Amino acid sequence: MGGNNRKQLRITQTGSGIGRPKDQKATLVGLGLNKLNRSRVVEDSPSVRGMINKVQHLLHVEAVK
Repeated sequence: MGGNNRKQLRITQTGSGIGRPKDQKATLVGLGLNKLNRSRVVEDSPSVRGMINKVQHLLHVEAVK
């Protein structure tokens, strides 16, 4: 953990997964989100960015220092 210089992102679920396609619900679960206003801090990586882009209309994303 000492040499970890990767950027991190705080993602907060702002929209409901109810009525969304199964793949979008699964993406929210993959990001560790399942209820409104829950937040997670995740590493900024291409795979995480792809998941965020898929459900960006349901999330608020900010950089963590």
